[in-house]
Amino acid sequence: MIKIIDLHKFFGEKAVLQGVNLEIYDGETITIIGGSGCGKTVFLKHLIGLLRTEKGKIYVDEVDITKLTDEKLHEVQKRFGYLFQGGALFDSMNIGENVAFGLKNYNFPQEEIKKRVEFYLSHVGLPGIENLSPAELSGGMKKRVALARAIAYDPKYILYDEPTTGLDPVTTETISDLILYLQTTLKITSVVVTHDIKTACKVSNRIAMLHEGKIVETGTPGQILNSENPIVRQFITGKIEEVSTSKGESVNA
Repeated sequence: MIKIIDLHKFFGEKAVLQGVNLEIYDGETITIIGGSGCGKTVFLKHLIGLLRTEKGKIYVDEVDITKLTDEKLHEVQKRFGYLFQGGALFDSMNIGENVAFGLKNYNFPQEEIKKRVEFYLSHVGLPGIENLSPAELSGGMKKRVALARAIAYDPKYILYDEPTTGLDPVTTETISDLILYLQTTLKITSVVVTHDIKTACKVSNRIAMLHEGKIVETGTPGQILNSENPIVRQFITGKIEEVSTSKGESVNA
């Protein structure tokens, strides 16, 4: 479980996070929605300690990571996989080497690394591409390789930073299906940030709306789509007409 209490972050005089409070439960997929530039990615980076907070606490499995030394923080970071917005594959490495990157850093045996690379590439629907280069892949395939890399060392948590940005509708559905698949089959706790309400509704158990540095509402996809909060309504109105949620609800928005 991750618990965020009164999280604040400033860049110079600009306040980006202004008292975020949220609990993320084991085994769920929670999506943080909000407009571009509202601080979603900044929030995500705090969960793994890539950014340090000026004020507030972040508990990961009951340990406040804001108080940890770099060495102890690194141990906590091993529980996380992170899917970067652009995939962030290394162009100088082939696909197999990209997926193996984290495993080598964590000193997995070479034979185990080989097995995991094959296994997780198959998991994301890309078996047998270990010897290709990133330049030979489409944008959607790169995202799937990056996802294989993120889950290859069996993290407890995975953080998705705008996982469907820049993808065509078919590939967007593929990535959304993979997020659902990983939650149901591997029981990975997932935190997704996106401004795509359709993706959020499909993959999430809960959705939280970030606005002006605070969480203004949290609920199931159906509750968010039917929210009477004017900030939430402004975000979703006109973007969708009807969405099927992960619970099978069909809701007009």
